[in-house]
Amino acid sequence: MFDAASRLGHRISGNALLLLTLTTLFWAGNTIAGRLAVGEVSPLMVVALRWIIVSSVMVPLVLPRLRTEWPIIRKNLKMIALMALFGFTGFNSLFYIAAHSTTAVNIGIIQGSMPIFVMLGSMIVFGTRVSWLQFLGILATLAGVILVAGQGDLSILLNLSVNPGDSFMLVACLFYSGYTLALRNRPQVSGLVFFTALAIIAAITAIPAAGYEFATGTAQLPTFTGWLVVLYISLFPSFLSQIFFMRGVELIGPTRAGVFINLVPIWTPFLAVGILGEPFRWHHGLALALVLGGIWLSERKTSPK
Repeated sequence: MFDAASRLGHRISGNALLLLTLTTLFWAGNTIAGRLAVGEVSPLMVVALRWIIVSSVMVPLVLPRLRTEWPIIRKNLKMIALMALFGFTGFNSLFYIAAHSTTAVNIGIIQGSMPIFVMLGSMIVFGTRVSWLQFLGILATLAGVILVAGQGDLSILLNLSVNPGDSFMLVACLFYSGYTLALRNRPQVSGLVFFTALAIIAAITAIPAAGYEFATGTAQLPTFTGWLVVLYISLFPSFLSQIFFMRGVELIGPTRAGVFINLVPIWTPFLAVGILGEPFRWHHGLALALVLGGIWLSERKTSPK
């Protein structure tokens, strides 16, 4: 039995397609979990518990390597702290706050726009040149996001009455896009050690945010369902998905692995409709087509003008 389990584990760890598909499914499941957390645990409490649990799991696993690579981490501690603050604590806080006032379908589609935000940031920060096809992709993706934010109704945009949850999600995407751009110059330590350092700092910076909820009387400790949601978020989107994604990148390279991220906005509507019973309206379908089409155009190889 042990040999069979070992062979199965070896097959899974060597199957990039399976690992990366599961990774995106876990990430899409995080959106559903954010909606399920409403009324079961307060959003900033989710963030604090999430990173405390992840840190508690990661530190024992990588402690020897963490000690070995600590001099590099200490030298770049300010940069790592900012990346954790915006990419982990800030993004997650706005993500779960958004889940209180918008649908999982909206969150998933808006989240799918992040590759385009990263491209725009790369143009501004690094002076990356963009082809005309990539520019069309940017416009198509932004049109999809605007369509979702306006709920398919132009009058909502003209009256500036966009759902607050969609606004929070847009800011969250900007935070994570900034974190992604910073990865270009991240400290040269192993991936698991770097992730562990980020998780530790995220846990530390999330505690004052949870304290704010207690101070304002908005804190809600997890119910039984709330604990199940927190454990799912901690173990699957946060822990396993990181390991699976790193292994997938190791097997097929970052470029091919990065394409799989586009599955997240596809998985999310299916999960939202199937698990939460959320409606999927015409503007969701059109917005999803625009976002995915924009990403597809942005990945075409043409000579920049």
